[in-house]
Amino acid sequence: MNNSALVLARHQLQQLQSDHLLRTLRVAKTATAAHQTFGDKAYRAFCSNDYLGLANDALINAALIEGVQQYGSGSGASHWVSGHSQAHEHLQSRLARFQSEYIPECTSLLFSTGFAANLSVITALSQLSAPGEVSLYSANLNHASIIDGVRLAQKMFDVKLTRFDTNALEALKAQLANDSRPLKIIITDAVFSMDGHIAPLAELLDLATQFDALLMVDDAHGFGVLGDKGHGVLSSLKLHSDRWVYVGTLGKAAGVSGAFVCAQKSLTQWISQKARPHIYSTASPPALAHALCASLDLIEGERGQQKRRHLSHLISLFKQKAVFEHFQLMPSDTPIQPLILGSNEVALSVSKALDDLGFMVPAIRPPTVPLNTARLRITLCAEHDETDVLALVQTLRDIESTLFGKSA
Repeated sequence: MNNSALVLARHQLQQLQSDHLLRTLRVAKTATAAHQTFGDKAYRAFCSNDYLGLANDALINAALIEGVQQYGSGSGASHWVSGHSQAHEHLQSRLARFQSEYIPECTSLLFSTGFAANLSVITALSQLSAPGEVSLYSANLNHASIIDGVRLAQKMFDVKLTRFDTNALEALKAQLANDSRPLKIIITDAVFSMDGHIAPLAELLDLATQFDALLMVDDAHGFGVLGDKGHGVLSSLKLHSDRWVYVGTLGKAAGVSGAFVCAQKSLTQWISQKARPHIYSTASPPALAHALCASLDLIEGERGQQKRRHLSHLISLFKQKAVFEHFQLMPSDTPIQPLILGSNEVALSVSKALDDLGFMVPAIRPPTVPLNTARLRITLCAEHDETDVLALVQTLRDIESTLFGKSA
């Protein structure tokens, strides 16, 4: 029997293969770590977002086991039905305290994933005013979850979408000045996930204040890493405002799973009433919330500070040593250190050469990044040591020399 969908799927997969865009899964046999086993091979892994090395921390593991013993394996229902446990409530309070110095009357709300959080927050805030009365301003380099959130809001609530360049804020200022819609929301990543640099949040907050806009920031890659106590980008930059809508994830530096939003109480209450992924999803297991409270203790404490100091040292070391003739290291002071290689073919070739030599650094290709900017997204972790970093740099130099000749 002819099945046109199967024919189309096979053709499209073949096209992805020929364009060097087909993704393949790697199966990990060991816990997330700086040194990890995939299949039957051990690797130095420079690809995880586990920036503080907490995904297999003994104290957090023990707290997770304790949480399962106290609350069981699942939540059973959505937060609004019966799935909101005291562990969830305690975690929300803890997260709100993390941001309370920078957001007045701060409360928080939990989500199962960062993707769900961004979809929820953007679509809920887009309902604060009538259809046709909301303008969203989204940074060009924002994560796919934000891109999909603003697209969904466009279709559902007739919002006006404007994309902006964080390096050209005068253009954004002019657009805001000419915008007569009663509700304006500026949306940006804090740390851009594929470039590693930090958005100009102080300048964006000035614009939000001048033109009476909300400022939504996704600090997925800053929470736990930035700020003296790991509280994130608002703490790092000392930016106070009731205009902040702060989104963070709990499966990266926090080492577990989930996401949250912090904002002034009226805004988080509104989001909780209107965010469909929050209302209609089963709450994440309360055992995870219990483990995350232990993670927050660690992030704020002396061990967390030691890990951030060591990570900062590794970032400086890598930037100092990673000097190449043909590969382009992008400017970044975060654990995300992108190495631009250009074509998909070259990126895949370099990633494969690293793989053969025991380094896991996957190639990042379009549509995740713009055309002709395929790259290695090198991520550093507090569990790496100097030997790991220096070995990676030397191996990259050797690969560059092989690809481009002895001049490299």
